[in-house]
Amino acid sequence: MRPDAVAVGALVILLFPMGYFLLASPAFLLVKLDIPPVTQLLRGMFNIQFRMMSVAGFIGTAAFLPAQPLFAVGIGLMTAFAIWGRPRFMQQMDDQLSARDAGDTDAVRQLRRLHWSGMLCNAALIAAVVASIPYVAMST
Repeated sequence: MRPDAVAVGALVILLFPMGYFLLASPAFLLVKLDIPPVTQLLRGMFNIQFRMMSVAGFIGTAAFLPAQPLFAVGIGLMTAFAIWGRPRFMQQMDDQLSARDAGDTDAVRQLRRLHWSGMLCNAALIAAVVASIPYVAMST
């Protein structure tokens, strides 16, 4: 397979976890986040999303490097964001879960804000990847 075809395949690999999260995360808008099993499931979904983006990002960066180094830098930045952001985001979520369990009424609102921010960041990354498809496809 040519290096450019591998780069297009890498875009599909990147879009899979992001698309899954885009479709799965809005379901949590329909439930209350003061129910512990629901928030544990939400926490697990964010955790696996960050991990999947890290792995898919490494694959994408390696695939783009020989064919299109500029795109490799972009995918590498997305990967760095996933690796760097995961512990910080998960710590914020854990802090809010602990505060909610301790009776803080504002913690549920903060969990909802974290949920929205995670969904919006994912949507922005999907928009960037989808917008780059014509440029990658033209160069193959």
